[in-house]
Amino acid sequence: MSTATSLSTTNRNDLSHLGIIQSEWIKLRSLRSTWWTFAILFVITVGVGIQMSSSTSFAWLDGGLSQTGMQAAGVNAVIIGTDINVLVVSVLGVLVIASEYSTGMIRSTFTTVPQRVPALLAKSLVLAIGTFLVVALAVAITIPISIGLLAGNGIDVRLDDPHYWRAMIGSICYLVLIGLMAFGIGAILRSIAGGIAVALGLVFVAPLALGLVGGSSAPQIWLQNFVALLPFNLGRALTAHPGYADFASPGVPLQRPEGLWVLEPWQGALGLVMWVVVVFTAAIVLLKRRDA
Repeated sequence: MSTATSLSTTNRNDLSHLGIIQSEWIKLRSLRSTWWTFAILFVITVGVGIQMSSSTSFAWLDGGLSQTGMQAAGVNAVIIGTDINVLVVSVLGVLVIASEYSTGMIRSTFTTVPQRVPALLAKSLVLAIGTFLVVALAVAITIPISIGLLAGNGIDVRLDDPHYWRAMIGSICYLVLIGLMAFGIGAILRSIAGGIAVALGLVFVAPLALGLVGGSSAPQIWLQNFVALLPFNLGRALTAHPGYADFASPGVPLQRPEGLWVLEPWQGALGLVMWVVVVFTAAIVLLKRRDA
């Protein structure tokens, strides 16, 4: 009798912890869309990084590029595909959760895990781990290729630069956090089309549209500062290198309007985490209140 009770308790513990995660990992792997989006993430990171590295040159610049500018060029060449990949991970994040609602599989999930919240967190965990591993592998492959190509164009990237590695790691974490935020949006809306539309609108369309409005008139500094707090620009702050101004406009002093916010990388990271926390909080509250 005690043995049966012990086994029953063990099974319940497995279900509430490791078993849920293993189940969600199997689901993630079984989705064809997962493999396609991960493949696209990988190809864009490596392909765009190689293309950018092979075409970046400052041979026309008298005196060459400063070392900080070279470091920023090295960062830009590797992570420039991130601006495209935010769209990919946004779609993936929504699909992971919203597809279960569209097929009705979510009812089986919540029947197995009645508490619901552990199932939601397990889904987000396997999404985060999978995205991190794929993007990290792609970045690791791109870095040595990029450095070699840039060296051939007269841009010598030093690997002892901590800002270089912070930007690389930041670009990986940026995509993971965007994927989690999109996942939360999908959990709130429970619709593939609606979730993707809102996620892409928030991540890509909103900063572009508001940036154009805010940049059209100098007095609208407040609007430009608001745009800086949107996920896309927070990600750029997280992945920025101190030498970016030298790389983007060599020899030209950078002038910023008075009162315009310039976020540090840690502030960009904190802002992205706050977006994820807010969206996940709303998703969990609605998950508890609504029927499956």
